[in-house]
Amino acid sequence: SVAPAAKPLPPALLGQVVMGQPAGTTVQLAPRPGQKTRSAKPVAAARSAAPAGTAAATAQSCTPADFGSRSGADLVSFIEGSTTDCVNTLFNVTGTDAGNIFKESKMLTVANAFQNLAGGYTGDNSTAILQLVLFLRAGWYVQSNNADAVGPYDAALTSANKAALDAFFGSAHWTDVNDNNGTVLNEVLVLTDSANLQGSYLGVYKQVLNSYNNSYNAFPKMLKSVNAVLSAPLWRGNWNSDFVNAVSADPSVGTTLGTFALNHKDLLGTANSYLDVNAGNDLGRMAGDGPAVETALKGQVKAVLDGAQITGTTGPLYVHTAFQANYYDGGQCSYYGTCNLPAKLTAAVLPNQLVCDNRTIQTEALSPADLAAVCASLRGEDTFFHNLVKDNGPIPGQYDKTITLAVFANQADYLTYSWAIFGNSTNNGGQTVMDPTDPNNQAVSVMYQKSWNDGFTGNVWNLNHEYTHYLDNIYDMKGNFSTEISVPDIWWIEGVAEYESYAYRGTTDTQAMSEAAKHTYKLSTVFQNTYGNSDSVRTYPWGYLAVRYMFEKHPADIYNMLGHFRTGDYQGGYAVYNNIGTGYDADFDAWLNACAGGACYAAGPTALFGQTVNGSTVTLADKSVQTGAGQITAWHWTFGDGSASDQQNPTHTYAAAGTYTVALTVTDNTGKTASTPASVTVTTGSGTGGGTLPTCTDPRTDALGQNCSRANLSATAGNLDYLYVYLPAGTSTLKITTSGGTGTAYLYYNDGTWASPSAYTASSTNSGTTQSITVTNPTAGYRYVSLYAQTDFSGVTVGTQF
Repeated sequence: SVAPAAKPLPPALLGQVVMGQPAGTTVQLAPRPGQKTRSAKPVAAARSAAPAGTAAATAQSCTPADFGSRSGADLVSFIEGSTTDCVNTLFNVTGTDAGNIFKESKMLTVANAFQNLAGGYTGDNSTAILQLVLFLRAGWYVQSNNADAVGPYDAALTSANKAALDAFFGSAHWTDVNDNNGTVLNEVLVLTDSANLQGSYLGVYKQVLNSYNNSYNAFPKMLKSVNAVLSAPLWRGNWNSDFVNAVSADPSVGTTLGTFALNHKDLLGTANSYLDVNAGNDLGRMAGDGPAVETALKGQVKAVLDGAQITGTTGPLYVHTAFQANYYDGGQCSYYGTCNLPAKLTAAVLPNQLVCDNRTIQTEALSPADLAAVCASLRGEDTFFHNLVKDNGPIPGQYDKTITLAVFANQADYLTYSWAIFGNSTNNGGQTVMDPTDPNNQAVSVMYQKSWNDGFTGNVWNLNHEYTHYLDNIYDMKGNFSTEISVPDIWWIEGVAEYESYAYRGTTDTQAMSEAAKHTYKLSTVFQNTYGNSDSVRTYPWGYLAVRYMFEKHPADIYNMLGHFRTGDYQGGYAVYNNIGTGYDADFDAWLNACAGGACYAAGPTALFGQTVNGSTVTLADKSVQTGAGQITAWHWTFGDGSASDQQNPTHTYAAAGTYTVALTVTDNTGKTASTPASVTVTTGSGTGGGTLPTCTDPRTDALGQNCSRANLSATAGNLDYLYVYLPAGTSTLKITTSGGTGTAYLYYNDGTWASPSAYTASSTNSGTTQSITVTNPTAGYRYVSLYAQTDFSGVTVGTQF
């Protein structure tokens, strides 16, 4: 992908709560779905709990009008009788609905109702206190974005919220260590931030952090509560003058952060490492809150930095703490040892360098031979690009005549370091960051190596794709990134990068060939691609198909379009293909048939294979094709578990259940090679205990992943536990299973929104806790899973394999 050059921004915290987003929504280093709060069963007016084992009551109506038409006790009763899912929808209201629901008088009513329950808080949601808290959070969020519609909030509402929060934190059970309390506590802590009362609860935040110990690790909702302190008030409060004044008067909360970071380094490298990283992150930020705070905390900041190494398991703690301290307390950089932090990180993480003409390749782990091969690949791509687009040399006024290509050894290091060094986003497979209109800007393409052969030189994923973005910006697209995307031209920007990457390397885009056979999009639709309206499939393989078709069938239109783009006339360039309308659609559709049938295969070998899985064993069938002269003479398979085979049609048995990346590389009699990967999922393992999936390592405990599981899930009858999983492009099969524990937990899956018994695309509803759903050929993106408590269940494990 390509992005504008920008001053590096403070990074998103691991699990950071965003002000006002629905119920625990977090910002990650990659875009994620907003976190769902467990859906509570509708509660009757008397709020007596249903007997264990009974089915959930029928949910009451949930529309904006249901809330906007009520006031006083009627409104409170309706909120308490709603599910948390229902209340969460209120974060999205706007306009008249926003004003009707969240005017200050109604917020005061609900705040008072919260106070009435808070003093007698029972340590769970048996009184529906959570729904009231979520309503208040939604109100603060909606008002901040729709002030004209909602009207102002004044000191009376702030006081009412504070009175309710004081009552809650004065109750006997708010410190209980269990998931029932954690579910409520998490939202109450975030409410202190939503209501901008961060400065009033420094003592509460210190108590939460000081109370944390390893016993919390058995309770995911308690972990979320600890992280709520770190990622909401102690982060966002730094932009609230009341909070800054409170910290200046009593900086001990910063000392607590430092102590937490130093005392819990054992979390680093584990699934809960985000807690320690976020503590250091907040400490580094807080040190910039003025002279008094700096004086009190700079020793703590230095102690955290001195106790962490840039590389290894402590790397994330060092990077986040150093970045924040350097950004917000830069005057102390000599004391901290963080002056010119990007250069310091680069020297430690990207120590190897090769100057290749106007390109500087900085790498973590490429060998000298691989560096030379990457240089040769880029040199050859220059010539290929100019022959393809027929440019007239660099566009006048476009700078960035040199480029740095940074290559990390793996995705984990890319996620840890690249944002702090280069200021790029990391929710991608690489990114080119540049502003060719700025003579002082240095173009950078940031990438990482894959652990298996995907056909790129040195296993540098997207090497030629990202370099095409650089060339396109210098020779085809006048202006900066925001100017370039002022019209729908992503079909070209990403499509030409994909097309050049495959065409230059002489390999077949097998995903594009598979998409061609589906005929999902018309050419006229792809022409309107933007980053906002297109998922990864529409952006990349369909961009490839559109660009390839236009070069093969209508090259004059491309050159006409580029003639406009090169002068900065993006509306004129857009008109070239927009005015075609649907004129090429029928021919494009016929071309797709031929393409999928083999006409678009590259000359030489194309690696393809099928698979059959039986328990722990996969049988692989070579289906590779040779286009043109020659024949395939050699096969090499890697199975994703460290083993390999040179048989044409091997059988392989895995020691553990899970999903593995199998890659096939074929070689023809001229020595030309081609590679393709695919996911293989086995449901059992041959080794001792091999059927157990490892614990998912994502910091968010509601996040599943590849070949991993979440254990000890529980819910009471009628409730839902929500999870999600991100599927990369090319996923062939997703398998979701549940097992273990007691009770009956139904499994639901939805490919577009949070799954529930009323919103699912697949389900498994056996009696008990053993459920299974298999989804074939899912598209890339976030997918949603839930466990519905038909009866109380506990101790359940859910796993995903793909």
